[in-house]
Amino acid sequence: MQSRRPPGAGFAGATDPGGRVRKGGEAPLRAIAACLLALLALAARPAEAAEWGLIVPGTTTMEIVRARYGQPTKSEPKKVDSYDTVQWVYEGAQAPVGMYRMTVDFGLLTANGYQKDVVRDFRLDAKPGAFNKKLVLDGWGDPSNVGKDGDFEIFLYEDGLLVYFDTGGWNVQTLVFTVRQPAPAPPQR
Repeated sequence: MQSRRPPGAGFAGATDPGGRVRKGGEAPLRAIAACLLALLALAARPAEAAEWGLIVPGTTTMEIVRARYGQPTKSEPKKVDSYDTVQWVYEGAQAPVGMYRMTVDFGLLTANGYQKDVVRDFRLDAKPGAFNKKLVLDGWGDPSNVGKDGDFEIFLYEDGLLVYFDTGGWNVQTLVFTVRQPAPAPPQR
């Protein structure tokens, strides 16, 4: 199964949480074309897990995240199933373009034991209008499953992506990337 995904770049000219336009103004057409070419290049290669912005859950390490995004805005130790984990949060100007926050959780239990420096999952909280359903479908294709959480539609992808849409069902609110999630077995007859 091939995974198609949008590039890690967001959209210049997006507004910050205070409604102010981010430096850089509107994205030039060349930047948009470059993003589309990157999308096509990424679409051609298979992946074990959904990825975004060079972060692949189950593979990417703290060192790689720090090299790509710098020091987090906040770092908080956590405990998950008696394992010591860490959560990094990138907010404001440190968040990727088009996002107001990126949260990265480290620490993954694998067949080879616990790996404290490996990305378990990460979450992107999108600025209003930065991503929409068409971009998700163009980037990742049809979801493996569609669900609801109250009034919110959710797309679920086997390669580890969950996409939460706003109540209108068009704009993306949150993207959650995890390790590959196998499809549930069909019911026994």
